[in-house]
Amino acid sequence: MTSTELAASATSARRLHAVAPDEPVDGAIDRAGAIDRAGAIEAIESLLAALGRDPGSTHLAETPRRVADALIELLTPHPFAATTFANDEHYDELVVVADIPFSSLCEHHLLPFRGVAHIGYVPGDRLVGLSKLARVVELFARDLQVQERMTRQIADWIGETLEPSGVGVVLEAEHLCMSLRGVQAEGTRTVTSSLVGSVRDDDRTRREFLARAGLRGTEA
Repeated sequence: MTSTELAASATSARRLHAVAPDEPVDGAIDRAGAIDRAGAIEAIESLLAALGRDPGSTHLAETPRRVADALIELLTPHPFAATTFANDEHYDELVVVADIPFSSLCEHHLLPFRGVAHIGYVPGDRLVGLSKLARVVELFARDLQVQERMTRQIADWIGETLEPSGVGVVLEAEHLCMSLRGVQAEGTRTVTSSLVGSVRDDDRTRREFLARAGLRGTEA
């Protein structure tokens, strides 16, 4: 992920890689194809054999089934309905839910990346149940993903569902494709952001959101 700014450690100063609002969201979630569980089990058995292992051995006999079921679980979000409410009190300040944990799978290596999401929005006519913000993170996390796209997808969902005056989404994650293989940069965290509307354009709102997300304020 060469376009991201990487943080050397959790305690060091972190900078945001901003995903511009006018960038197209490439590869939106498409789960139209049915999952072939039997085919997945067979494919994993073949993979083990191709890697020089005996899938018929005592210790590996159940591994293809376990791996297939684990991947199916990681790629299947829980269904939910977006519960919204009329903003009768005309609340027009930030609503922020920080430190929402998530895990996803890197689409390049099929290795996990995991971390936390910080979501904020300035309401328009509708409010959303707070738990649904965690649900929408899971909705997009349970897929083959890249962090930049997932950041935009969450922001776009909030914008399309609530039509707020501003949206802010920040994801912080460690990618095992970086910490376990290749450069093996253990502990490195990738930070991505998508700031839209008043959260992007209004300096006070932007800084307040980044502060509540626990990040040092930067110019978007």
